[in-house]
Amino acid sequence: MMAEKSYIDLKREVWDPGLCARCGACVAVCPAGALFFGRAAEGESPLSPESTGYCKMETDGVPCGACYRACPRTGERLPLPSLLGDTVETVAARAAFPVAHKQSGGAVTAILKSALEEGTIDAVVTVTADPWTLKPRSEVITDAGVLVTHAGSRYNWWVPLLAALNEAVVVRKCQNIAVVGVPCVVQAVYRIRESDFDLLRPFGRSIRLVIGLFCTESFDYARLVEGALRRERGIEPWAVRRLDVKGALEVTVDDGTVVSIPLAELESCIPSGCKTCTDFAALDADISAGAVGSPEGFTTLLIRTPAGKGFVDRARASGALEISDEVALAPAERLAARKAARGR
Repeated sequence: MMAEKSYIDLKREVWDPGLCARCGACVAVCPAGALFFGRAAEGESPLSPESTGYCKMETDGVPCGACYRACPRTGERLPLPSLLGDTVETVAARAAFPVAHKQSGGAVTAILKSALEEGTIDAVVTVTADPWTLKPRSEVITDAGVLVTHAGSRYNWWVPLLAALNEAVVVRKCQNIAVVGVPCVVQAVYRIRESDFDLLRPFGRSIRLVIGLFCTESFDYARLVEGALRRERGIEPWAVRRLDVKGALEVTVDDGTVVSIPLAELESCIPSGCKTCTDFAALDADISAGAVGSPEGFTTLLIRTPAGKGFVDRARASGALEISDEVALAPAERLAARKAARGR
């Protein structure tokens, strides 16, 4: 059994050394609501949470440690079992309906839309973005139509995605939640789902589906959007139609022009906590998804669990999802190997 540790230990072991993934798991599960992401200096984003100073363990001597148990950066770091992880099926897929802002094939949106409409999930915890500022925010989405309007990947990041899990479970009482996030988010959710700790069990029981997104790195919102794009290159956030990473950061603006920025020039935009991550393919998800490995207009789906396969099969049966077996995993394996080597 894990020795009880409080946010003080979390701060010393994860926040202070710059290892925080900023996933928001600790914020979501704190029973006192005492952890939060505050304001940072202008041009910067908060690197880790803060505390109000109240803690059930430290203040009242009540056993807790929920924040420490949920954090994906605590404990011993084990080597990855494999680059892309175990799967029960690998396919290329795309939405069978228009998705205006889809990143590749819109397959993740199709799976979630189908599940919301059928009632197999009642909420999606994910990241959306303000279309004017591109500033990301964590959100609970319960409407299929709203979900479709918010499709697309967010490469600029600081938002504690899982903070919205508290709203979904504690405030809205949702019981069948899908979580969509990058590997660090998936790792935190895995810890929550697998835990038998009383304070984490209500969250774990409420999560029905976890979709992980392929991730080589994410970029700090303030440093990327306000710095590298706006100040250095004169690209206003409201003019950005699409961001994509294909060996470089490709920025498509309103007139169709594509500005390609070498990743080496964006090294300072990568948060310190991101640089320690070795997981490219979200190995602990039910389904992992990304554009790499599939034909143009399709999404690669690594289906890892029977539950994940069930959601894909139901989306296909409902007519929301089209499937192809035209998948080549070598490019994804190369990216996964590069990320695994970087984090050692």
